Amino acid sequence: MRTILDPNHLAAAVVYAALGIAVFAAGFAVTDKLTPYDLWKELIEKQNRALATVVGAVAVALGLIIAAAISG
Repeated sequence: MRTILDPNHLAAAVVYAALGIAVFAAGFAVTDKLTPYDLWKELIEKQNRALATVVGAVAVALGLIIAAAISG
């Protein structure tokens, strides 16, 4: 009987987590490049809460897409 702590499962989880984080970072970088303004300046200096909500929604959507793609 396989357990959750099986080394093969742990290795696969680490690889897929790293892959998901890399794809998420690349997707977020593309989103940042597609916007006509500097996201971090708007979020941090100007404290644009509406933009923060949109960026958060994009982050959740990217995460869901990546999770669905990795899990099959």
